Amino acid sequence: MTRDLPGAAGALAKKHPAIWDAYSALGSATAEAGNLTERERRLVKLALAIGAASEGAVHSHSRRGLAEGIPVEDLQQVALLAIGPHGLPRAVAAGTWISDVTET
Repeated sequence: MTRDLPGAAGALAKKHPAIWDAYSALGSATAEAGNLTERERRLVKLALAIGAASEGAVHSHSRRGLAEGIPVEDLQQVALLAIGPHGLPRAVAAGTWISDVTET
């Protein structure tokens, strides 16, 4: 798994596997702490990444969402939903970050 991670996350995982393992375990524990479906969790994580203005996390959750079968239109709708709470500029930026991953 760590060999497949892009960029800095992959480098951290390779250099510090114990830290990455602990981080992964925390992610698994939080995913199992409630009743959200895998799809719902991915869309929430994408929304949180947008709210945090984390381009890398938006890329990651968009890429993972596509791999999990979430349609591009649904990923883009999450960016549109950001207009109200985060403003048009943040939503537009998020839409371009999603497009970085979804457009070939």
